[in-house]
Amino acid sequence: MKYFSYVIGSKDPIGKTYVGWTTNVKKRIQKHNSGKGAKSTRGRKWTLIYKKTFFNKVDAMKSEYLIKHNKKLRNLIRKKFEKK
Repeated sequence: MKYFSYVIGSKDPIGKTYVGWTTNVKKRIQKHNSGKGAKSTRGRKWTLIYKKTFFNKVDAMKSEYLIKHNKKLRNLIRKKFEKK
């Protein structure tokens, strides 16, 4: 089974990002956009801006933690998204 760490971004407000992990990125983004995802993601239109594939849950969760707690890395990912 594949696991993914991902970052989604919203252009309203500019620069808002959310980091998570999942086994199905497409379904997870649909949940975020339908208001059934994490509480902090409700009411916005989200777009996938980064994903990385792993073959075990622990590595995906470690990657999620790293991105959430490394402001430089998260800002780098966010800035690439804002340029689009």
